[in-house]
Amino acid sequence: MKCPFCQHLESKVSDSRLVEDGDAIRRRRECLECGKRFTTYERLDEIPLLVIKKDGRLEVFNRNKIITGVFKACEKRPIGLEIIENLVDSIERELRNRTDHEVTSKRIGEMVMERLRELDEVAYVRFASVYREFRDASKFIQILKNLKNS
Repeated sequence: MKCPFCQHLESKVSDSRLVEDGDAIRRRRECLECGKRFTTYERLDEIPLLVIKKDGRLEVFNRNKIITGVFKACEKRPIGLEIIENLVDSIERELRNRTDHEVTSKRIGEMVMERLRELDEVAYVRFASVYREFRDASKFIQILKNLKNS
């Protein structure tokens, strides 16, 4: 496994454990060159999940895109990486349990917003502002009123 820090090809596994109800193995690794630690996941190779983009293009599902978006929304909030990974795991698990192997990007965005709303209202508003492409303050005010009333 290539080290994400120095690109060295050799590392040692310091910890392995089952995650996602036994559907994956999480491995903590330490680079034998630079000594930095990183996490890898080993998952079963499954039928690809396809995402239907706004313009109709099909794209293979990429969980890292969701992690990146959620991580940005949770910046400077008391939300650890493990919580974010669990949130994305639950979305991916729900999507893969569907009989249809195509899902719209809109549905994925809605799923992220539902979970962020339960997790952290500030992260929810941040994500929603980008996802829904807010152009002015009135959209922020509207979403804040909806949060206050629920």
